[in-house]
Amino acid sequence: MGTRTWMLVSLPCAMAALSLAGPSFAREGVKTIPLAAVSAVDDRNVASVRPVEPIRPAVPIARDELSVAVNRAKVIKLPEKAQTVVIGNPGVADIAIQKNGVVVLTGKSFGVTNFIALDSSGSIIGESMVSVTAPTDSTVTVQRGLDRQTYSCTPVCQPSVALGDAGGFFAETKGQVEQNSAFVGTR
Repeated sequence: MGTRTWMLVSLPCAMAALSLAGPSFAREGVKTIPLAAVSAVDDRNVASVRPVEPIRPAVPIARDELSVAVNRAKVIKLPEKAQTVVIGNPGVADIAIQKNGVVVLTGKSFGVTNFIALDSSGSIIGESMVSVTAPTDSTVTVQRGLDRQTYSCTPVCQPSVALGDAGGFFAETKGQVEQNSAFVGTR
């Protein structure tokens, strides 16, 4: 069995917090404690809480590990009956829902987050850990003291915009990319 956490809570404070939380309380992943788990309030106005077993899904959850490089995309097939998809940290990875249960996962910055698929009743039917890593193919990173520069060598090495590069190099390279895109778009 998993770890059990015990906590003593002032019942009036807990009730006030619950009333302030409103309808978003349940949506933010906070578990509610069944009324049967709370014993009567003693003379110190403190309620004791018995451990409550976590809710177990009726069907086993598919758990996978996904890896995608920054600024790259990966096509993923959702589990059948998926109605809602959630990405834990959209600053690390983003999702775009396509037709026929297909999702495009795009790495936005380095890090780890999770990806959850829910059915129409809100039950979890799939969960994956998503690791966003640095691209390693055809790139060269030059480190000069604390300054870093990235070059894409496909086949000739040219400056490339990459997270973690020195501010001036990044801004200058990004500016050139934007100018080139604007120029090509007007032709």
